[in-house]
Amino acid sequence: MRHIHYYIIIAFACAIFTGCMDNDWDIPGTDGSEFGNQAITETNLMTIAQLKQKFASVIYNGSYEKFTVPTQIKGVVTGNDIEGNIYNQIAIEDGTGSIIICVAQGGIFGQLQVGREIIVELQDLYIGSYGQQPEIGTPYTNKNGRTYVSRMSRTLWQSHYKMLGMKSVSSTEFDKTMLGNADYMKENCGRLMTIKGVKFQGGGKKVFAADKEKDAANSVNRSLIGISSNQLVVRTSTFADFANKTLPQGEVDITGIFTRYNNTWQVLIREESDIVEK
Repeated sequence: MRHIHYYIIIAFACAIFTGCMDNDWDIPGTDGSEFGNQAITETNLMTIAQLKQKFASVIYNGSYEKFTVPTQIKGVVTGNDIEGNIYNQIAIEDGTGSIIICVAQGGIFGQLQVGREIIVELQDLYIGSYGQQPEIGTPYTNKNGRTYVSRMSRTLWQSHYKMLGMKSVSSTEFDKTMLGNADYMKENCGRLMTIKGVKFQGGGKKVFAADKEKDAANSVNRSLIGISSNQLVVRTSTFADFANKTLPQGEVDITGIFTRYNNTWQVLIREESDIVEK
């Protein structure tokens, strides 16, 4: 009988312990303190708009520059790799502007969810652009000898950001009347936006990104009816979770990170639910 009582007590204790574990399992690391660099402080904080203005000549002349003194930006994550379409990048905004941060790390959405505010220490990182899209990272030289800002190592990145709290995120409506406006593109490239009331060319027939149509970057551009592909495309990686889904046939609202490649808007859908059918 004593043995039976003993086993009952052990089973009861295990049940309590497991219940406690389950509660903790549901909300791991809610403050983000297990990632990044908690020693980062705001010693020379700049807005993203100030940053892009200060380095405009670098960004728009295809050059790059290293940050040599402590300089920080603070922003909220608006885009990540949650469904595989935004590769090795995150987009952040601070209310004044937006910028892309390039990191050689997969599954980054597990640490940096949409809505997570971060502060980034820029000293020893680089600012530049790819196709005039402002980016932060480290220099990379391609096989053609061209050097531009690209992905920093995940180890370097871990020492350059600090997690803060969570904030609500909403997109800005894209103004279709400003498609060809250079200043509008400079101000908004990299921003989370929504283009409303549009239709895909090939809707109901083509998929987002057929492997046989991919370009050198393993991506496919899809045009919208009534909008020149020289002005705006929806760009999807063949590795995106929704790459083989059929394009919607009817009118839709499309939300995504509105990047640029020179003078063409490239809309990067974050996840399939970013497209809302009318």
